[in-house]
Amino acid sequence: MDSKFFDVIIIGAGPAGMTAAVFTARKGLSTLVLSKDVGGQVNWTTIVENYMGFKSIGGAELMERFEEQMKGDHLAYIEDEAAILERDEQGHFKVTGKKTGMHRGRVVIIATGKRPRMLNVPGEVEFRGKGVGYCSTCDAPLYRDAPTAVVGGGNSGVQAALDLLCIDAKEVHLVTDEELTADEALIRQIRDNQRVKIYTHHQVLEITGDKLVQGMRIRHRQSGEEKALQVEGVFIEIGLIPNADFLDQIHKNERREIRVNCQCRTNIEGVFAAGDVTDVPEKQIVIASGEGAKAAIGAWEYIIQKRVSHIPVQA
Repeated sequence: MDSKFFDVIIIGAGPAGMTAAVFTARKGLSTLVLSKDVGGQVNWTTIVENYMGFKSIGGAELMERFEEQMKGDHLAYIEDEAAILERDEQGHFKVTGKKTGMHRGRVVIIATGKRPRMLNVPGEVEFRGKGVGYCSTCDAPLYRDAPTAVVGGGNSGVQAALDLLCIDAKEVHLVTDEELTADEALIRQIRDNQRVKIYTHHQVLEITGDKLVQGMRIRHRQSGEEKALQVEGVFIEIGLIPNADFLDQIHKNERREIRVNCQCRTNIEGVFAAGDVTDVPEKQIVIASGEGAKAAIGAWEYIIQKRVSHIPVQA
């Protein structure tokens, strides 16, 4: 296998990227997976209870199993972050890593995912996966009968509060540094619920605990009054950022997500995209995996079509 030229270059090694790699390698396509980490956001998920085949499994453990299945013939993995995507005069793609330089391939699959917008307060990083979460759909069931907090007053924040109410969290503290900006229909569902306490114009100062989250300190932005909330789970819902900053020529929507069609094709011929970085709705592990498989099959079909079109016609 040429260490610098591949049939397929996959950028990203979360559920979408690793699933795509399994499919392309099984098709006999030389495949490079280029990613700064394996697992992505799923590593921050404490328990996964909605991925088929596992009644309950840790997020990091699930990604370890993905990685183990990804290893094999026809595949190389390089730990690096893609910085530039270009096309050369032969129509091949050049992907430049920040540390390892240029790699060339016939087809590119972008599966770089999203990253949560961070609060950047003490305790956030230390308790990530130990009470601090960024996905109520994934982790809300862990906090049945427990006091919880949600940071964020938009649709994502209010929806997270509703998710926690649905699984019977003991109480939900909803904290936002402004007024609630969610749709009125969502706000009405929490406004009069006795288990919800809303703190508008409050800033999070710190997330506290020992081995797990035990509390959070907040402060009113105008009065300066501080409060200590006793909570066991904190969901930070202030937005997700697609990891697509280096992709200038690829069409994106208003949220900076890559636009794809039902075959995971982008506006650039030979470039596919899958998973949370795309505009496909519902950001879930099982959906990202399925989209990764679709992108891989699409890449294989694209390569086969190109090969067939270059076979000379016999007279």
